[in-house]
Amino acid sequence: MNRLISVVIGLFVVLAIGSSMVFVVDQRQYAVVFAFGQIKQVVNEPGLHFKLPPPLQNVIFMDRRLLTIDVAASERFLTAEKKSMVVDWFVKWRITDPRKFYVAFNGNIRGAQDRMTQRIDSVAREEFGKRTVAELVAGEREKVMQNIRSAMADYAQSVGVEIIDVRLKRVDLLPAISESVYRRMEAERKRVANELRSTGAAEGEKIRADADRQREVVLAEAYRDAQKIKGEGDARASQIYAESFGRDPQFAQFWRSMEAYRNTFRDKRDVLVLEPNSDFFRYMRSSGGAAAPAAAPPASRR
Repeated sequence: MNRLISVVIGLFVVLAIGSSMVFVVDQRQYAVVFAFGQIKQVVNEPGLHFKLPPPLQNVIFMDRRLLTIDVAASERFLTAEKKSMVVDWFVKWRITDPRKFYVAFNGNIRGAQDRMTQRIDSVAREEFGKRTVAELVAGEREKVMQNIRSAMADYAQSVGVEIIDVRLKRVDLLPAISESVYRRMEAERKRVANELRSTGAAEGEKIRADADRQREVVLAEAYRDAQKIKGEGDARASQIYAESFGRDPQFAQFWRSMEAYRNTFRDKRDVLVLEPNSDFFRYMRSSGGAAAPAAAPPASRR
């Protein structure tokens, strides 16, 4: 019985020692094997691996995946214009050399993130202090991120990490300053709009005045041309009348009498007081009418 108990205890001890000599490395991890507090081996390959039992050797694991440092807008950054900016940023990084990383941070990822955050914050403040608000918001934002990555490259290599990317998520003015800037922008836009409206109104008046002037010139020229044509027509008509009447004076007298009749009897309300034998009606008394010396002028009306 005692022998059986001893065998069981022996097997248990052997299994315990054997299990302490075996460790499994996940593909998302590094395994660092220590011997008496010194780094003995770094295991990069995933799978089953062996080591000496504690306290001769022990093992710790480090994450080899891409990690993120996300910094909220708790700090204020001053620009070259001494204006406070609210900045949100994040960093993508990973462990590349577990030996250096363990020596620098004792394998503590949280401690490594805190140290890198402080250094990046210092570099970012220096970059922000060289630039204006306009440059940071629009012009040189990408350049700021590149400079931060470049400034952190040597430090990251010395502590066994790699800075993959640094990104500024938000760069904004403080709410009170933003409101003041927006009011100034609004006032400036209104000033420009009013200036454009005034310029447009002046140009409109100028165009309308020029159009009115051209209209008057066109009407005057048209009236002049019309009068000229009318005068030429009247002259031509007078010439034709003169030529026609010169050929037949008796017809001319008859025509002028007909014109006088037409002008005299145009209004039915007119009342004429005439002598019965007046020369005015000689063409009405006789179809010839040649005995009269000339057509009498129209009688007076009343």
